[in-house]
Amino acid sequence: MLGRVTTPQNLDERFRDAVSALPDPGARREPADAVRDGALLTGARALELFDAQLASRHLDLAARWLRSFNEGFYTIGSSGHEGNAGVAAALLPTDPALLHYRSAAFFAARAKSIADAARDVLRGVVASAQEPIAGGRHKVFGSADLNIIPTTSTVASHLPRAVGLAWSLARPRTSQRRWPADAIAVASFGDASANHASATAALNAAGWFEHSSVRLPLLLVCEDNGIGVSVPSPDGWLAAMLSTRPGVRYTSADGCDLAATYDAAAEAAGFVRRERRPAVLHLSTVRLMGHAGADAEVAYRSTEEINRDLGRDPLIATARLLVAAGLLTPDEVVTRYDEVGWQVRKVAEEVLGEPKLAGVAEIVAPLAPRRPLRVAHEITEVATRAAGPGSRERLQAFDGKLPEQSGPLTLAQTINATLTDALLVNPGMLLFGEDVARKGGVYGVTKRLQERFGAERVFDTLLDETTILGLALGAGVDGLLPVPEIQYLAYLHNAEDQLRGEAATMSFFSSGAYKNPMVVRVAGLAYQQAFGGHFHNDNSVAVLRDVPGLVLAVPSRPADAAPMLRSCLASAAADGSVCVFLEPIALYHTRDLYEQGDNEWLSPYSPPNQWSGEHVPIGRARIYPVGNAADLTIVTFGNGLRMSLRVAAKLAEQGYGSRVVDLRWLSPLPAADLVREASATGRVLIVDETRRSGGVGEGILAALVDGGFVGAARRIASADSLIPLGPAAQQVLVGEDAITQGAHALLAR
Repeated sequence: MLGRVTTPQNLDERFRDAVSALPDPGARREPADAVRDGALLTGARALELFDAQLASRHLDLAARWLRSFNEGFYTIGSSGHEGNAGVAAALLPTDPALLHYRSAAFFAARAKSIADAARDVLRGVVASAQEPIAGGRHKVFGSADLNIIPTTSTVASHLPRAVGLAWSLARPRTSQRRWPADAIAVASFGDASANHASATAALNAAGWFEHSSVRLPLLLVCEDNGIGVSVPSPDGWLAAMLSTRPGVRYTSADGCDLAATYDAAAEAAGFVRRERRPAVLHLSTVRLMGHAGADAEVAYRSTEEINRDLGRDPLIATARLLVAAGLLTPDEVVTRYDEVGWQVRKVAEEVLGEPKLAGVAEIVAPLAPRRPLRVAHEITEVATRAAGPGSRERLQAFDGKLPEQSGPLTLAQTINATLTDALLVNPGMLLFGEDVARKGGVYGVTKRLQERFGAERVFDTLLDETTILGLALGAGVDGLLPVPEIQYLAYLHNAEDQLRGEAATMSFFSSGAYKNPMVVRVAGLAYQQAFGGHFHNDNSVAVLRDVPGLVLAVPSRPADAAPMLRSCLASAAADGSVCVFLEPIALYHTRDLYEQGDNEWLSPYSPPNQWSGEHVPIGRARIYPVGNAADLTIVTFGNGLRMSLRVAAKLAEQGYGSRVVDLRWLSPLPAADLVREASATGRVLIVDETRRSGGVGEGILAALVDGGFVGAARRIASADSLIPLGPAAQQVLVGEDAITQGAHALLAR
């Protein structure tokens, strides 16, 4: 039976042979008694968990059976990891869990029945549109009813979210929170993924919070099978690494021994729940039947290694435990195994004929719901609260002088005032990041917000963008409205997968059952005069525009900044949107437009009774007619708007009329506005401060072509270069001279 490749058939036969060979001890324990001397696990609970383990094993067998005739599309299995059923049993059903993709037994242990667990999992395997969490979009372990938050297969990317969720659970409870006050956050992960940067960030953040006396009810469970796809983990490495993390309590157990796993999990979960402090549970497991599907372990594992893992099969270990305790006879174990197998196979046959997703509209429906009327209503409600019952508090927050009484404001001042108003009317809103609290931001944008609202709602974080976004992901899924700040656009690249692989996928892979609303403020783009270099002048937004469903806003003027930020906050609150609010650094304190002292870039701040009338819907551009506006359409955004308006004014003096289109939203692009304004003149000049390759201009040109524009178009973009220090930056960035030359070239046609 032993060999160099473990197939479903020989794994099944080996279980039967091993159980049939077990001696019947004759002595019996009562189901209410411990399953063995000194154990916490009772016989009755062990029998329930054995059923969950059996279901997990048969789900693996069924997935491979379905795959054998091209009806199954996911075969990463849980065989060898079935001990995680004991972890599920040690928790409360109200503890939110983010599960490793080998945690089927955990899922089955939480499910109402074996049939329910099998149906949910196998619907995912066959990509059924009736699958209750992802709707056939991916095979995930997730259920709103079971408090299991779906995770993608991106390695360990869910762990920063788990830290954020634990942090959120420890905060004072408010009415909009999703989980009870005694809940703890649980996340499982593999030994190989423990080495990933996101896992390292999560473990570091957990220790950092503990060292800072911040409560973090977090249980991390490492299911260590000793191998990542084909690469073995060095012996002793995981124990050495996990046990020495400062501030994180370490416990280990044999994950193939159900009683030992349950006891260790119960002790670890009890510590986390009681002390509200982080812990890691390190379970030694095995991996049976390879990584996935037709993976041939013979290519990278020896016969001895494969047979050693087979000898630790957790199903056989639990069967041995139950027989030794006199709770089942060997024959009863096999009968139970077959009964569960029959239930699972029956469900597998039933889901075969279920419909698959059909059509783009059905597939993308939960990705980024857009309900503009609801967003507009949310802004009206916010304005009503600010102008009505909250008016006295508003006056106090602004130190007795409201921003609408302070004269025209800069972009930075406007954002500060808008954030103040938002924090006032939404008690669930949080603002955090590097240097945002005591310092008030590198550019003063968040000045005095901590003083106004306290350190519980406006606070500084550790210097790690992955953790900052992880906090937002966890807080958002728990019902809060996080507004994290990434200090510079270039720093986002350290953590962009938290937006791409986690934030933007949550609604998609949960059919809207779970959302992580957030508005990520990012200082970015170029043209700073006194602070140069590529890290502080990053002009690339391609990675953000490539994320399906993500909203990317770029306010250029104070007049747009306030209503656009309110739209993002309202969309996050109403639709669960993930928004990035990209603030052009060079325009933060700009005052003038055409000449020094004209103050034309400043704008007055509107009182709450005007907010609804000034609402800026997501995906709508703003048009600036200059002269007769009949000769040229200039399409731009960010710093390009100021330059383009200056050029348009000079063109008007020469008798040429322009209409300058400020996109404002880079995702979704305001395609209808763009095509309409381009068609009005037949000449389009695209002024794109991002790079020529992969820049926004490429998307604008595509939108024009798709929209049927047949006129002349020309693109001015920055060079494919990082931004150098000092005056050399002007050589690679778009400037007014280049815009003027491009305009005249089009006007000459």
